[in-house]
Amino acid sequence: IRRMSYPSPHDRTRKDDEDDPVDQMISRTGCAELHYAVQECMAEHQDWRACQKQVQSFKDCMTNFQNAQKEQRRAQSQTSNKSTS
Repeated sequence: IRRMSYPSPHDRTRKDDEDDPVDQMISRTGCAELHYAVQECMAEHQDWRACQKQVQSFKDCMTNFQNAQKEQRRAQSQTSNKSTS
């Protein structure tokens, strides 16, 4: 069996990180710093239980972002419904 070799995540360049679609998506939420805090905690402790504070902060930020997005879509929908009436 021939195995594919993948580059080590430690060998990634800054350009690789900038092109990461997940990082780009999280950056648009305003929660990137909290996401990085979770990653740093996990790298240090390698145990989710030790990172619950960081995980909860990131979760709260993402929830707030999602709720704001829903509210914005709802407001846009109401505006477009009024203009078509």
